[in-house]
Amino acid sequence: MELGKVTVSINKAINAQEVAVKEKHARTCILGTHHEKGAQTFWSVVNRLPLSGNAVLCWKFCHVFHKLLRDGHSNVLKDSVRYKNELSDMSRMWGHLSEGYGQLCSIYLKLLRTKMEFHTKNPRFPGNLQMSDRQLDEAGENDVNNFFQLTVEMFDYLECELNLFQTVFSSLDMSRSVSVTAAGQCRLAPLIQVILDCSHLYDYTVKLLFKLHSCLPADTLQGHRDRFLEQFRKLKDLFYRSSNLQYFKRLIQIPQLPENPPNFLRASALSEHISPVVVIPAEASSPDSEPITDLVEMDTASQSLFDNKFDDIFGSSFSSDPFNFNSQNGMNKDDKDRLIEQLYGEIAALKEELENFKAESARGAVQLRGRASELEAELAEQRHLKQQAQDESEFLRAELEELKKQREDTEKAQRSLTEIERRAQANEQRYSKLKEKYSELVQNHADLLRKNAEVTKQVTVARQAQGDVEREKKELEDSFQRVSEQAQRKSQEQAEVLDTLKRELAASRQELQVLQGTLESSTQAGAEQSTRIAGLEQERDSLSQAAERHGEEMAALRAELQQLRDTLSHEQESSKMELEKLQTQLRDKQESGEQVLQRRLAEEQFALLQGTAREAERMVQDALGRLEDPAHIGCTGSADCLLSRTLAASECVERLRDAHGKYLSNRAAVGSLLPCLALFAHLVSDTLLQGSATSHVAPMEPADRLLEMCKQCGSEAVSYLSALQDPGMVEGADCSLVMTCLGRISAIGEELRPRGLDVKQEELGDLVDKEMAATAAAIETAAARIEEMLSKARAGDTGVKLEVNERILGSCTGLMQAIHVLVLASKDLQREIVESGRGAASPKEFYAKNSRWTEGLISASKAVGWGATVMVDAADLVVQGKGTFEELMVCSREIAASTAQLVAASKVKADKDSANLCKLQQASRGVNQATAGVVASTKAGKSQVEEKDSMDFSSMTLTQIKRQEMDSQVRVLELENQLQKERQKLGELRKKHYELAGVAEGWEEDAAD
Repeated sequence: MELGKVTVSINKAINAQEVAVKEKHARTCILGTHHEKGAQTFWSVVNRLPLSGNAVLCWKFCHVFHKLLRDGHSNVLKDSVRYKNELSDMSRMWGHLSEGYGQLCSIYLKLLRTKMEFHTKNPRFPGNLQMSDRQLDEAGENDVNNFFQLTVEMFDYLECELNLFQTVFSSLDMSRSVSVTAAGQCRLAPLIQVILDCSHLYDYTVKLLFKLHSCLPADTLQGHRDRFLEQFRKLKDLFYRSSNLQYFKRLIQIPQLPENPPNFLRASALSEHISPVVVIPAEASSPDSEPITDLVEMDTASQSLFDNKFDDIFGSSFSSDPFNFNSQNGMNKDDKDRLIEQLYGEIAALKEELENFKAESARGAVQLRGRASELEAELAEQRHLKQQAQDESEFLRAELEELKKQREDTEKAQRSLTEIERRAQANEQRYSKLKEKYSELVQNHADLLRKNAEVTKQVTVARQAQGDVEREKKELEDSFQRVSEQAQRKSQEQAEVLDTLKRELAASRQELQVLQGTLESSTQAGAEQSTRIAGLEQERDSLSQAAERHGEEMAALRAELQQLRDTLSHEQESSKMELEKLQTQLRDKQESGEQVLQRRLAEEQFALLQGTAREAERMVQDALGRLEDPAHIGCTGSADCLLSRTLAASECVERLRDAHGKYLSNRAAVGSLLPCLALFAHLVSDTLLQGSATSHVAPMEPADRLLEMCKQCGSEAVSYLSALQDPGMVEGADCSLVMTCLGRISAIGEELRPRGLDVKQEELGDLVDKEMAATAAAIETAAARIEEMLSKARAGDTGVKLEVNERILGSCTGLMQAIHVLVLASKDLQREIVESGRGAASPKEFYAKNSRWTEGLISASKAVGWGATVMVDAADLVVQGKGTFEELMVCSREIAASTAQLVAASKVKADKDSANLCKLQQASRGVNQATAGVVASTKAGKSQVEEKDSMDFSSMTLTQIKRQEMDSQVRVLELENQLQKERQKLGELRKKHYELAGVAEGWEEDAAD
């Protein structure tokens, strides 16, 4: 077989068209594996196909690969094991897609992996699982442990087959003839291979379980039996459902499993087991054509035989003259006679054969008449059976209708549960996305902080360098100061020496003058004086030389000081230039770093804005897509819920508009815009879905207008979010159109909003005040009646009865006081709610605007007043000895429930930080404690009365005790029966109460929402 032909067949068999794989292409692939003794060509072609990108392509690959594993060459398994991990990864990938072929491909790939693992562990089993009983025994090597493990593996194998079976059936709409459509046949075609595998696995599992029960205790195999029973029921149901499909009837004959599963605890039941056999009819020509061919051949043969005999007798040349007497006269007479006799003999033989043929035909006709009679009898019997089947089908059809109704109810409940789960999952996904965005913001903030720290560090280093330069400058100034001081000190010392010399010179001159004066007066000492003068002159010369030396030293010091001053000034100038240069570089670095950081921060902030707007746009588009989803048609909603969602969305749009304006004025203020975007997408999507759900229960014209307005609102929201993602359109983005659409949706919702049943909107405010006042009056009246009953009890009762009545009436009085406090706290809280929420409107307008909440208050107030009245009546009957303690306990609990309803209705619109709300909650706890006190005192009084009336059996005989025991048992059974009936009655009463309350207060719409 040519390699190119196999490649073409593989590509034709595995394509993206949603039609079943053609048998001729699959057969060519199987023959190709036998021709090349492996599956290298198959995998080389498949590896180039985009199996992970097209679910239909992957589904048809699984079908062809399953056929190759079953009917292909034995080396197909060896060549395919290396791709087992890729199949697992592909199975996990398709498992994330819950619609279409995603789950089907995931489960089919898991089945193929299980099949490969099974045949790898058990190489004795061929791909088509066809084995004899002897081969099955050899596969287990006559070891009970091997048989045990083999049974577990077969259970796992069969479980994967059944999962694929059930998933395919679940994905089809069985109410339509899906088996005659191309898409339905594409999904059903692989089930033929599954049916073939399941029949063999079921047969081998039954045989192995009988073998295990003959070797192991029954308790050890309890798990195997339970698992087999579960799979038996599933397989029987799936075989029955498959056999009724038109697609399978012409391709495969599906066996029917027995009515009851095999009894493995009875060894003889193995002989009753019949192996299920799946028959695939061969595609042959019509059987009516074969006899016609034989008749034609027989006629031709007989004709040729007759022609040969005629030619032998009369000659083969038709052109010769038959009346040529010349040639006839040449014949011998004996030859003619012999020829005539021979012809007579042949005629007799032919007549005998003809008689035989007539006899055989007569016998055949008799047999055919008998067969016709039998067939007529069978036909009559079949008609009778058909009539019975029709009767049974009518009965089953009636049962099927009931089952369909039950199934519809179950599906409705399942859809509501699925919708709730889907919403919860959507909320979790939104929470996870917001969490991821928050994590990204935190990470970006941390990166910016790290970058800021680096810049701060660089600035610190520059400042340290500037400090070092200043310190060096200060040290130079200090050294210059010290040199200046030293020079000043040296100059002062030299000046002092010069002054000393000048003073000595002046003294010497004075002495010289004195000596000159004395020279004139005394000539005698002339020589001595001249000698002294010479010495003085020498000293003067030495002093002058010393003065000159000091002058030279001063000049040198002045030159050195001037040089130090020049050096210091030069160093100061260079230090100043370096400092200015460093300061310039530092300023440049700071400015460039700040610009880069600001630009990067702005880019990251806009990227974050784009990501948030993109996610918000995707969320709104998802809501728009779900408006057209057929699965959403069954969802319904109320107009009140739509108005609440629309109001919340309008408020969010206002906040989004303010945040957008702040962002345009300051691009760094993106932190306030992102949460508004996320909340905007969530509330708009919720409003769209709620509007669509409300339109499903609204009249046709408002429903069409509401649905069209929801679509327009979603389109405007998508346009606004798209504009936020474009840098050039951010400033021009405007959400006023979304606000306008929300206003129109709110107006339509107001039209669809249900009105009050008994009270007009403008009368609700007056009715609330009247009901609260009536409730307070009823409680005060009840408290006064209890005080009156307590006074009468103290005057007329004594002993245990007085003690019991005082305790019960005292607890009832405490309960009434607690309820009175709660009603007052509820009034204060309602007054605060009205004052804070009405704005410029009047209280009546506020009550009319919040009609549903107002009706709840009215209902709760009525319930509290009625409960107080009923409780006082019950307490009066108990005190008089005509009532029961249980009735009093039920009344106390009922009034506690009514007050809880009043608390819930009061605080639903209250501020959580309100002081009146705290007072109301404290009063509610006081009511609960008082209720518990009433129940406790009632139980204690009941126990005291029962102890007083204790039974004495000391004087009774054995027969009397036995009689009393039987009467007590009868009484117990009667009371249990009455208890059960009363519980049923209570359930029906609560159900009816719920329905009436729903009609009065619109609970049905809320529940549908």
